[in-house]
Amino acid sequence: MTINCKGNLIDLTQPKVMGILNLTPDSFYDGGKYTDPDSIIFQVEKMILEGADFIDVGAYSSRPNAQDISTDVELARILPVVERLLEEFPELLISIDTYRSRVAKECISLGAAMINDISAGKLDGKMIPTVAEHQVPYVMMHLKGTPKTMQRQTTYDDLIGDILYYFSERIAAARSLGINDIIVDPGFGFAKTLEQNYCLLQNLQFLKSFNLPILVGLSRKSMIYRLLDLDTDRALNGTTALNMVALLRGANILRVHDVKEAVECIKLTEALVLS
Repeated sequence: MTINCKGNLIDLTQPKVMGILNLTPDSFYDGGKYTDPDSIIFQVEKMILEGADFIDVGAYSSRPNAQDISTDVELARILPVVERLLEEFPELLISIDTYRSRVAKECISLGAAMINDISAGKLDGKMIPTVAEHQVPYVMMHLKGTPKTMQRQTTYDDLIGDILYYFSERIAAARSLGINDIIVDPGFGFAKTLEQNYCLLQNLQFLKSFNLPILVGLSRKSMIYRLLDLDTDRALNGTTALNMVALLRGANILRVHDVKEAVECIKLTEALVLS
């Protein structure tokens, strides 16, 4: 199971780590931490040294009730960072966390290697054609509604069945335009209650029916800290525990704030599976 990133085949049969770089002032965990060039370079270098395979750069917060921003503001935040990161780390594989096709296109033109779209093309009809034109790997996430409305859209006839149907339709749309490298993300915390998140994790292996890589983003989310009556700062242990479960159920990429711990989790899981 491989994806092509800028001419390099990345083997995802061995799980990989995607480090999160939020450029937003209002992200749920690290909002406002990485807004100046020095802090950004320091954090990315740290994640690379700890073993990150990809860096996911986002300039639009998708947390519930986050402030909406224009495309121009998103571009002003993200383009200088992508350019600077590739100057400092020319081999870096940058994923762009956006649902806007214009942002995706301009970041790819600077050298970004992957697009990570929370809406799987549903919030911008030009996104899938844009990804197809540039032939970069495409992460499509499950989402109902928008970040502003998703918490009111948690009713399902059959949670797992509805998600499988959603991906069947979205994958078909991407394939019809010739997108080769597709990664599915079940969207933990997006239009799902706490109980639904755990049901989804328990049944993650059903996504393997698509024979596509699975990306899991559980890092420090409310399904962890609310259940444990903690805050985001103390949710690392719970994140690692659930990442282990995700790996055992078929996850190929862990999207995380804490790279070192995720890399260790993968090593331990591999030792367990191979023993």
